[in-house]
Parts: sequence; C-alpha cells; structure tokens
Amino acid sequence: MSDLHTVNKSPFERPSLDTCLRLSKPGSSILLYEDGVYAAVAGTAASDKVSGALADKKVYVLEPDFKARGLKADRLIEGVEMVDYAGFVDLVDACDKVQAWV
Repeated sequence: MSDLHTVNKSPFERPSLDTCLRLSKPGSSILLYEDGVYAAVAGTAASDKVSGALADKKVYVLEPDFKARGLKADRLIEGVEMVDYAGFVDLVDACDKVQAWV
C-alpha cells in the first residue's frame, strides 16, 4: 500500500481536508478521525470532495469518533469505510508512511 493521510480537523473550520485531497496521490488512503469525521457525512459541503476522492483513493472514518459525535452509519458517504482502533493500526502498519494533516 502507499501512503496513509490522516485528517483530524473539521472541514468546516480548517483547510486540512482540502490540502490533503489536493496533495495526496492516487492509490493513497485517507483516514478521517476526531472532528475530521464530519467530512464523511453525506449531504454536506464537504461530501462532494470526499466522494470525488473515492475515484482514486480509499477513504476511511474512525467509527468510535463518528459515533461519539452522534452520527449514525446511514449518514456516511457511500464508499467510505468505517474502521475501529484495530483497523486504524492495521492501516498504519500496511502503509509506507503516514502524513498527518492538522
């Protein structure tokens, strides 16, 4: 696997997601956690960006953070995969490097 990009800031407060999407290469994985999970909610201003990224990147959301914000799985953008903490560790282990966008 190639690179893992992590985004933990809300796409409505910081440009971290936009920068990540612009600079990440095809084949990369993106993990949304903490307030970054808001980018994975369907029907928001950020959802088209995330949906577009799914064309050549894998996008994941940390399930405990998604649920901790009162969000339900039916609000998740189609194609975004939920992972638990063990899945987060597996992604880090499987990727060549991790780039955090804060």
